Amino acid sequence: MNYKKYIFRKTDEEWKSALNSEEYYIMRQKGTEKPYSGEFNNHFERGVYICKGCKQELYDSDSKFDSRCGWPSYEKAKAGAIDYCKDTTHGMIRTEILCSNCGSHQGHVFDDGPTKTGKRYCVNSLSIEFKPNKKSK
Repeated sequence: MNYKKYIFRKTDEEWKSALNSEEYYIMRQKGTEKPYSGEFNNHFERGVYICKGCKQELYDSDSKFDSRCGWPSYEKAKAGAIDYCKDTTHGMIRTEILCSNCGSHQGHVFDDGPTKTGKRYCVNSLSIEFKPNKKSK
């Protein structure tokens, strides 16, 4: 369990008001969207992916790759953007990834990435938004 006091805070009622029920389930109750259902799974525009809860920048589009796992995948996060927490739910030992600014659940990171870092940040589309580069279309 992560007990960090986050800079960006809302009450449970404020989160429920700001997010739809699926987003709340994923971001605040550590849920997971169905594989291949997310808006950003096959999204490869140039820009930056931000936390839906607090708008902190999390991943550059340059780090995104097609992992064919059913969720958006990145080889690395922006420096300091993610907190890491041991997750022992569902009979597994995994590393949960959370927005370092508001504590919203993003997904998990695995050591099976095909890129230089060897990492695969497996992220729920419902926990992020996309901000395109102004020069790209």
